Parts: sequence; structure tokens; C-alpha cells
Amino acid sequence: MPFDTLLPALAVLAVFVGLLVVLWLLKRRGVGFTPRVFTALGLGIALGVGIQLALGRGSEAATAALDWMAVVGQGYIALLKMLVMPLVFVAIVGAFTRTQATEHLGRIGAVVLAVLLGTVAVAALTGWAAVVLSGLAGASFTDAGASANAASLEALQAGQQQVADLTLPQMILSFIPVNVFADLAGSRATSTIAVVIFAAIVGLAYLKLRDRDSEQADFFKQLIDSLYGIVMRIVAMVLALTPYGVLALIAHVMATSDYAAVLDLGKFVAVSYGALAFMFLVHLVILFANRVSPLAYVRKAFPVLSFAFVARSSAGAVPLNIETQTHALGVDEATANFAASFGMSIGQNGCAGIYPAMLATIIAPTVGIDVLSPTFVAGLVAVVVISSFGVAGVGGGATFASLIVLGTMGLPIEIVGLLASVEPLIDMGRTALNVSDSMVAGVTASNAIGALDRTVLRDPAARVSSDGHGGM
Repeated sequence: MPFDTLLPALAVLAVFVGLLVVLWLLKRRGVGFTPRVFTALGLGIALGVGIQLALGRGSEAATAALDWMAVVGQGYIALLKMLVMPLVFVAIVGAFTRTQATEHLGRIGAVVLAVLLGTVAVAALTGWAAVVLSGLAGASFTDAGASANAASLEALQAGQQQVADLTLPQMILSFIPVNVFADLAGSRATSTIAVVIFAAIVGLAYLKLRDRDSEQADFFKQLIDSLYGIVMRIVAMVLALTPYGVLALIAHVMATSDYAAVLDLGKFVAVSYGALAFMFLVHLVILFANRVSPLAYVRKAFPVLSFAFVARSSAGAVPLNIETQTHALGVDEATANFAASFGMSIGQNGCAGIYPAMLATIIAPTVGIDVLSPTFVAGLVAVVVISSFGVAGVGGGATFASLIVLGTMGLPIEIVGLLASVEPLIDMGRTALNVSDSMVAGVTASNAIGALDRTVLRDPAARVSSDGHGGM
């Protein structure tokens, strides 16, 4: 690497290391987990903007520095994803071995799915209304999306072909764990749901074994309890790294964002975030209906929502999601695991709801479709709800969901490529909303079976702490 590139890269890395030390010193001085996450957000934004202003977006020096910073940011996400399958498996099986909520299992699943699918339907209507009320219907993004070249459009068409043959029955079949070892390795988009189903089957088998051979059942229970304890200690260790990961992740986003494209597509970005904010208010209304304080929810959920915002990974947020539900919101373990797992792949309000509905409503008038027609609106909502099964769990979930919705409704897909330049910025808000809807589903289901611990919920000190545990 040339010296004139190496020196600025080293200077950026020195600043980055210094900020990491600042966050470490804050922890040593007893500063709480949430304030440190806030601090990391602010420092990361300042660092990212500084890198782009000083070195230029996409410059060799900036790229080199960001590559090394990714060891912290992407390494943190990788550690969280590493925990998803073991955590989901041992937590759900452990709920059976501790005989918690087993008689309510069917009701938990039904309520979680009802909330996820009901809210994604509302999200589709929100996306449609946002476009209609803002005047974006029929808008052209040709100039701003000039960078969407033939190669990117070919990639989109290939992606559309990949999901074109997906049907609802095939999606349901994909949830069945044909090869549980492959699913534990996360080899499929629906692997998490498959592991949930396998864990539930193992739990039911344990209950039958307990009735026939209590000695073998007791041995299995001790094994699961030990595994659960080990996994939760690893979760605590990894979650303690959250402020450092947030600093690196938000700095990368700010250093690589195309601000010119954001300005060109400013109205679309603003309308998108307006729709996301409205849908978050719907979540708060649902919580209020469950006699949960919206303000308490926002305070306690902030760490996981802020992580989802900067990391743009629903899968990576699962461990922190479950910790927040159980230790801060009072949700029982079985419900929290079901809600976080299903919410990662079904009914995502941001990626599978608002975004594809907005794109379909924008492009429909260009092919002569009346977006105010009840037929169009009903068809849009139905397609969005059905396409939300499993598709949002894959990488680039919003793109895949949009391709399915647009393809099913016979609309051109070029708009997906034209808006690619602002995708990362909007995806941050979408991912946070996705994680929120899974937690709302968990709270609602836990309340429905009478398992919501309102003592934990009302305790301001009961939250994910600096050590990754619920501080109580």
C-alpha cells in the first residue's frame, strides 16, 4: 500500500481505537449499558462522516481503514449469528423440560403468528397510503437511479426467477426440518423456523419420555439445563461487546453512504421513514392495549432496536431480542424464543410489508393501474401477507419480497434497482421495525396466556445491562 494511502488509514484506525478505549473507560466507570450505546452511536456517526469528508467515499485509504474496522463490527454480528441456533434450540427445549407453558404451546404460536401477519397487513396499507398521500404514485426515479445499469437489472431478473416458483404450500413445506443438522448450520432461509419446530418436537418427546422413564428424562433435563447455562453465559459475553460493535457499524454506514443519492431521492427516503414511524406507533398502540407502557417499552427496547438499526440484521439481533423480552419486558422464555424466531422470517413489517407495498404503489400508475381501486389495494395486501412467509429471512429480504410482490402483480421490477443507492439507509429503519414487531408479538402472546411478568415489566432497573444480563 502506498505511503500516502497508508498514513491516513493508520490515522483513522488510531482514532477508532481511541474511541474504543473511551467506551471501555465508560464501562469501567460504571456507566450504564444504554448510555454507552447512545454514546457509541454518536461517536460512530461523527467518525463515519469525518472519514468521508477527510478521505472521500470509496477512496483506497477509507476502504483500507473500514476493512480493519469491520473486524469489530462484522465480527460482532458474526458472533451474534453464531448464537442464534444454539440459543433457540436449548431455550425452547428447556421450556419443555421445566414444564413452562407447554399446555399453551398452540396458543403461543397462534397469537404470535396472528400479530405478525396482522401487523404486516397494516404495514402494507401504511406503505400504500404513504405513497398515495405524498404524491409519489407514478413518480420517476430515472435520473436519480442512473447507476442501475444493465448488469444490476439482470441480477434482479435472476433473483425474480429464483423466487418466481415459490408458493405458499412450498413455503410451509420448507419449514419442516428435513435435515436438522443442516438447519442447525443455517443452510436455508427458513432454518430458524425449522429449528424451532425440531426443538418443539424434542420437547414433546421429553414429556412422553418423562411419563415412561423418569430416570432417563431427568438425565436429559440436566443436560439441557447445563447447555442452557453455557449458552446464556456466551450470550452475556457477546452482548457486552454491543457498544463497540455499534460504533464500528454506524461508522461504516456513515462513511460509505451516498449522500448525493440521498438528496436526489430525499422525498422517497423521508416518506419511507414517515411510514416506518407510523407503523412503530401502531406497535405502541398494540402494547398499550396489552396494558404495557409505550414509554417503558421504548426505554427498555432501545439497545436491541438501535443495534438492529445500525447492523441491518434481524438474525444478528435474535440473542439481544430474546434477552430484552425475557429480562426487560417480562415475557416468558418459550414465548420470547418463538416470537424472535418466527419474527425473523415471517411478517416482517418493514422489509416484507411497507417497502414492497410502497414500490408497487409507486410503479402501478405507470402501467395504467388505478392505485385507489379497492381491487388493487386488497390484492396488494393479500400478496404482501402471503409473500411475507419465509422470504424476508433471506439476505436482501426486502429485495426478494419486493420482487415477489411486483412479479405477482405483473409490475416492472426496474424500480428496485433504481432505488438501490438509498437501500442501506432505508434498510436501517426497516430492520429496527422488524425486530420491534417480533417483540410486540412476544409481549402480546405472553400476555394472552397469562405468563407476562408485570413485576419485571414495571421495574425500570429490569433491562439488558452492561454485562448482557437483565439488570434487576
